[in-house]
Amino acid sequence: MNLKQYLDITPEIKAALEEGKPVVALESTILSHGMPYPQNLEFAAEVEKIIRAEGAVPATMAIIDGRMKVGLSAGELELMCKGEGVVKVSRRDLPIILAEGGTGATTVASTMILASLAGIKIFATGGIGGVHRGAETTMDISADLQELAHTSVAVVCAGAKMILDIGLTLEYLETMGVPVLGFQTSDFPAFYCRRSGFGVDYAAKDAADVAKIAKTKWDLGLAGGMLIGNPVPEEFAMDFDEMSAIIDKALASANADGVRGKNITPYLLAHIVEYTQGRSLATNIQLAYNNARVAARIAREYAAL
Repeated sequence: MNLKQYLDITPEIKAALEEGKPVVALESTILSHGMPYPQNLEFAAEVEKIIRAEGAVPATMAIIDGRMKVGLSAGELELMCKGEGVVKVSRRDLPIILAEGGTGATTVASTMILASLAGIKIFATGGIGGVHRGAETTMDISADLQELAHTSVAVVCAGAKMILDIGLTLEYLETMGVPVLGFQTSDFPAFYCRRSGFGVDYAAKDAADVAKIAKTKWDLGLAGGMLIGNPVPEEFAMDFDEMSAIIDKALASANADGVRGKNITPYLLAHIVEYTQGRSLATNIQLAYNNARVAARIAREYAAL
């Protein structure tokens, strides 16, 4: 596989990988499609700072001018945060955007692909996509789940986005053989909320426990990813019943406006921010910081094995 014509890895990240140092992958869709500028730029800087403070190297992913970027310069990061002409890129979009010289933000699925190509094993995100409500008729299922089934990267998140059918999402992951761990919890988190009411396959004790399980899985030749549900810190968590009612309201609005496909998630998240008067965005930011911190600790433990 000739990747030189497609893939750019910053010198710092390349050196870290060659020396076996811990590296944490980060997506860029949250920057270009999830937060306003310049708040997203401040957020990106803080996430990278948190990862470095834990002894790991951050690797934010993006597609810029038809090149897959593993690690971004200050100028490239600002480009993604301003979001002008930046499209959302999942697995199906990658060959098109690369061939056409386009610029795009990576989703969970495409970030996993770039991380795997670069040799990065740990990835921190906010929440994964999954099986949308009503998917039994719409067949609206995120590509994130198939990527978790096939790409050997461990994903640290605050669970599945609460706009989804979390029960069906976990059933799908079970069918695809993806281990779902809870980080110091036996209840799978629900993004804004610490608990979803659904269990995990195993409650990991700490970062070293997660790293050991990941290494064992891949040592056995069991390809595919692993999902680590890391609950939002208690002081930033939102009430489950309140959020359920707000999400129902946002879904009704989406149906009325005819919003479907890949536009549904940003639409719903924007309306949830509006309905909660910004509280959901504040929670989203804090859970992302927490995921970055835990992912960096797992990466550090994994690198030591």
